[in-house]
Amino acid sequence: MEILMNKQQIEEIIPHRDPFMLIDEVVEMVPGKSIVARKHIKEDEFWFKGHFPEKPVVPGVLLVEMLAQAGAVSMLSLDEHKGKIGFLGGVDKAKFRRMVVPGDTVTLEVEMIKIKGPVGVGKAVASVDGEKAVTAEISFVLK
Repeated sequence: MEILMNKQQIEEIIPHRDPFMLIDEVVEMVPGKSIVARKHIKEDEFWFKGHFPEKPVVPGVLLVEMLAQAGAVSMLSLDEHKGKIGFLGGVDKAKFRRMVVPGDTVTLEVEMIKIKGPVGVGKAVASVDGEKAVTAEISFVLK
């Protein structure tokens, strides 16, 4: 897939910065409706020092954060939301199905299923090589 946005372009939309910018590129997007982004998991990611030194695994909560950041890029790409920040409002129906480890590329897909003003819900799926790692509904508030 062709890259629509690189990390620098993503940083123009959301305020996250290293070490907490958790998406590397956007490959598909319909602003305010859906997005497909990717995160390439490197061996030197900061969390692997403690999670776990003997068996590095991406923490599930960070996979949810990756999905939330991807959803924020989609919503904040709309003109009426430029300059706002997307705050995580909730996580529902989360299921962790597969471990994500160094060397994996995580595909992050978020589809907005409900939006009312500055509040919304996205159906989110993180996968590796087509195999689901995390599924959840994430809610957000734009401020």
